[in-house]
Amino acid sequence: MATTKERLEQIENALLVLAGGATGYGVGTRGVAGTARTVGRATVGTPVGRAVLAGIAYDQLVEEILRRDREMTQANGVEGMFAEATRQLSGPIPVLPGFTSSVVSGPAKKTRRRVKSKFNKSVSAGMKAVRSSKFYGKKGTINNAKRAFSAVTKTASKINRGKKVSTKGVTGTIARAVRRIL
Repeated sequence: MATTKERLEQIENALLVLAGGATGYGVGTRGVAGTARTVGRATVGTPVGRAVLAGIAYDQLVEEILRRDREMTQANGVEGMFAEATRQLSGPIPVLPGFTSSVVSGPAKKTRRRVKSKFNKSVSAGMKAVRSSKFYGKKGTINNAKRAFSAVTKTASKINRGKKVSTKGVTGTIARAVRRIL
């Protein structure tokens, strides 16, 4: 499990990467100082930027409290009053109101696999039939996939609507494959 500092560094690095594209252009047109002001404003103006700043402020506050606690411990010779808080800080970063984080919320939910529609199955069968036929290139290849896909979807659509389709040529080959599914 990553520490609070490591997580904040990861967020900061991501922000730097996102701001990097605009920075190169900005340095060329406005100079380094102007770009720094602009990037700073843009970063603070986003929810992620505010979350990073809040996280940094939180981290600095915790470090200050722990430093004072260590000083009190050394001065009094007893265990500091924030020793328990120190042990709890090794857990996840608390989420500020209005922010959500997949790092904090835990593992992602399993998504259900999407079911392939009958039409899409028929188009797949039609493309397979075209690939194994002599049309649109030699057997096993398609030399014009865009045109072949167009023919397959049009034929599958016609069959799906109950219209008549040619039984000869590439259309007949596609129609025979598509009718098995539709």
